[in-house]
Amino acid sequence: MMKRFNTFGRPIPWGTSKDLGTLDWLSKLIRLGMGVVFVYSGISKLWAPKVFSKILSRYDLIPDPLLPVVAVGLPILELLAGIGLILAIRGSLSLLFSLLLLFSGVLWYGILNDLNVDCGCFSAEDLKGQAGLWQALYRDLILMAAAIFLFFSRWRQVGRKDNLSFRVRIKHTLFT
Repeated sequence: MMKRFNTFGRPIPWGTSKDLGTLDWLSKLIRLGMGVVFVYSGISKLWAPKVFSKILSRYDLIPDPLLPVVAVGLPILELLAGIGLILAIRGSLSLLFSLLLLFSGVLWYGILNDLNVDCGCFSAEDLKGQAGLWQALYRDLILMAAAIFLFFSRWRQVGRKDNLSFRVRIKHTLFT
């Protein structure tokens, strides 16, 4: 790595304020992109809740009386998490990450049980079959990595502002 020097000829350590500008810009771009993906996903599922309910029933994880509630409630959560992430509303990144963990678990369940179903990610024609479940799982893992990057960038921003204890930094990173 190349050393950088300030105006007084002293070396500037990596990760200081000059690097944070790029990191802030990149985290805002990722936050906007992930928010748009979740808003689109939520709207596409709310547009056809009966189709989404049929997809959910093929996984055989949710009791039949709860299928309509989950088929409407889950897309609403996705929509709210996406809007919250775009507008930087407190708790939206944690909600989005929790949803990604849930979706990855369901996809992994479908892969392990060799289910030949649509992933249910965006629309009925999105990804069908076993290969589609793998593709959706990889996509969710990439989105989870992006969410972890956003947590990391928030961690750096919280640490930069004040000299906070480790516990307080964790609290601010996860819940704000």
